[in-house]
Amino acid sequence: MVAIGVLALQGSFREHAALLRRLPGVSVVEVRTPEELMSVQGLVIPGGESTTMALVAERWGLIPLLRDFLSSGKPIWGTCAGMIFLAERAEGTKSGGQALLGGLDIAVSRNFFGAQINSFETQLGAPECLRKFGGEDVFRAVFIRAPAVLQTGSGVEELAHYTLTEQEKDPAERLLHFVCVPLLCLCLTSTGGCGRLWVCVSFHQEPTSDLQWHQLFADMVFAHAGQTAVEQQAIQSSQDALTGRTPARPADLPVYGKQHLALAQ
Repeated sequence: MVAIGVLALQGSFREHAALLRRLPGVSVVEVRTPEELMSVQGLVIPGGESTTMALVAERWGLIPLLRDFLSSGKPIWGTCAGMIFLAERAEGTKSGGQALLGGLDIAVSRNFFGAQINSFETQLGAPECLRKFGGEDVFRAVFIRAPAVLQTGSGVEELAHYTLTEQEKDPAERLLHFVCVPLLCLCLTSTGGCGRLWVCVSFHQEPTSDLQWHQLFADMVFAHAGQTAVEQQAIQSSQDALTGRTPARPADLPVYGKQHLALAQ
């Protein structure tokens, strides 16, 4: 088993945890304390409200410990607010700015698309690293008050991007310097002194039933721990055969209510 933590200070940590628990060989820890952070081999920083997340982390004394975790080389996945939290630079922050963990050489713009009413869902071209799980050539991406990546440094690889519509490019709707910059929605970097492994996305994937992104991140954690998802799947299948269990949870519900758990049992 590998232990994957989900930073559980604010935001959609429960949805991430529910999807991760569906993967073989993965145990999930909701991280709120230093001890819980030290117990995991990879960390998901979920979507939510990045300023609130930073304030709670500061109040609970987690900022320096999170920075130590990032510098350790363990895999990190930041979604939406989590991506902002990991960025080196952020535009559009509230008065006085906000604490950033840093480490990922990108510049982001908070709430790039506007208010909650401007949230949307679309399909994006799947990168090769995602297609290895047997999925389609596109994947669902849910943008909720989403940030955008405006600039990337060396060592940051673009895996997928969203093309702005003409209305979104309209200078009346958008500051001029945004118009000429490609909008990146996902970045991956494996550079740094510790051989860091990062995945950062500006969209929410956890409201969907698609496990591919969580499989991709778990694969990174397994590899860092010297294992592979394929090996873990074989172990789980062997255990199921020995116990006579057949996984029966519905595949299209990230979060289960009591009635669905009863059906699964």
